[in-house]
This record gives sequence, C-alpha cells and structure tokens, in this order.
Amino acid sequence: MAAIFWLVAGILLTAAEMFVGELTLLMLGGGALITAGISFAADTSVVLDAVIFAVVSIALMLLVRPMLLRRFATPPPTPTNVDALTGKTALVLEPVAAHSGQVKLDGEVWTARPFDPAEEYPEGTTVYVMKIDGATAVVWKGP
Repeated sequence: MAAIFWLVAGILLTAAEMFVGELTLLMLGGGALITAGISFAADTSVVLDAVIFAVVSIALMLLVRPMLLRRFATPPPTPTNVDALTGKTALVLEPVAAHSGQVKLDGEVWTARPFDPAEEYPEGTTVYVMKIDGATAVVWKGP
C-alpha cells in the first residue's frame, strides 16, 4: 500500500514541476518514484521508505539537478539590432538640435535629436545613445 502512496506522490510532484520550472519538484518526484519501485519490490517499512526517499532525493538534487540546470539554462538574451545601440557612443556629424542633426553610430549615419530638447550639440561632439526612437537616435552628451 505504501508503494501506491509513493507512486502518486511522485506523479504529482513531477506534474507540479511544469508550473515551477526550477527542477526541484522533478528531483523530489524522481525520489518518490524510485522509492515506490523499491517499496513495491522489497515491501519495505514506512520508515525505510522515508529514508530511501530522503537519500535518493538528496542525491538527485546534488548530482543530477546541477547538470540539468547547466544543460537547459538559457543564457541572458543578447541585445541585437537597434536594441544593441543603446549606450553606445556616436560622433555628431551635423549639429544636433531639437528638430535636426546627424550622428555617426556604428559606422552608419543616423538622424539624431537630443535627449533634452533644450540642449544642442555641435559638430565633432561625442554623445551617448540613450534610445532609438523609430529611425532617430536620441543622444545625450553626458555629465
């Protein structure tokens, strides 16, 4: 009868892992399923089942889970396209004011406007890209 309990616990823990995604419940579910198999095959006592569950679950958490996390962990997303331009420096080619200006950014010429509309940047100034607004680089000279 104890084997049924461990089997149901293992299935429920493994299914609950779908909602968490950190592989902890999966390891506990694996421990419960292995305990169910041993309990069914050897007809062990409840105390021995609990010890088997604890040992197997700890072993899975310490040995298997780190390998799975390394294998399936997703790296942080790398900004691409215009998202990668934020924070870069640009060279002012034509004076940048509220309604006009051009900068050279990553080898390309971009229309630009200042982050603070009251500011103007003369030609030859190095500015920082604060964001990209459509096809316009919003720039700031910095402190």
